[in-house]
Amino acid sequence: MLDLRRLRYFVAVATERNFTRAAERLHIAQPALSRQVRLLEDELGVELLRRTTHDVEPTEAGRLLLERGTALLDNADALWRTMRRLGAGESGGVVVAYGTSAGYGTAPRLLRAIAERLPEIEVETRVMSVSEILAAIGEGAIDVGLVRCAPGTAGVEARLLRLEAQGVLVRRDHPLAAAEHARLGDLRDLPVLLHPRDANPGHYDAILGLIRDAGIEPPIELRDLSFDLAQTPVHAGAAFAIVGESTRVGLPADLAWVPLVPRAALPVSLLARQLYRTPAVGRLLDAAEAVADELGWRACGGDAAPR
Repeated sequence: MLDLRRLRYFVAVATERNFTRAAERLHIAQPALSRQVRLLEDELGVELLRRTTHDVEPTEAGRLLLERGTALLDNADALWRTMRRLGAGESGGVVVAYGTSAGYGTAPRLLRAIAERLPEIEVETRVMSVSEILAAIGEGAIDVGLVRCAPGTAGVEARLLRLEAQGVLVRRDHPLAAAEHARLGDLRDLPVLLHPRDANPGHYDAILGLIRDAGIEPPIELRDLSFDLAQTPVHAGAAFAIVGESTRVGLPADLAWVPLVPRAALPVSLLARQLYRTPAVGRLLDAAEAVADELGWRACGGDAAPR
């Protein structure tokens, strides 16, 4: 196999057409340089340089090796730099998955900011349920998940990304729609819209906790659709929902989001394997936390919560 160090020495001599100048360029002694070039010729079994009194000229074989060897060295240098960037987490690929709720505002805003900070990291996104995200992290099919009210899972690291202010979602003609804040007690007679518990047990239980803390027991209406941007039951006036403030992004004009009082906030976390993850994943996680702090996401309740 060709010795890249000797090839680099030969290219320097063939380019300079002079051993002395090449030795100075390489910062090595001229006798050592001459010996390495001779060893390369012995290794290849062909004369590469024809020595004259003062200079050297590449032979036919030398000219071919100079042309292709230079390209080979350039490719080797580029590969070395690529490996260094991968090792430092400056480049690479990361697969990020999130649920439909994070797709309103949290994930798009976060991923745009990360793309600006880490332009050489290629982020692939997927929309998945919480159970699918947890399974995929464990299997190594995805690298990072965004999950509301994430459960503690062995081998999975959780980093708080956002404490998202919660509010009620009602029809625009509901009496609370024009209020500055809403109390859950004001909605005791209207069914509350929830995803089935197995879709995200932590979030389901957290919402029920808010309802119980308010001292009410409204009927529960389970969502039939995993993704319902129109919030159909709320739009029909048949239910209200307790949702995060990011839901306001793209909210239909005939619906209103009103922040809860007392203040209520639920966590959105970044999940990743504790072991066997690439440097790019660690770099993305750190960048995500920095973005969250800049946006004030980890301050209790967010900007929309009452003060």
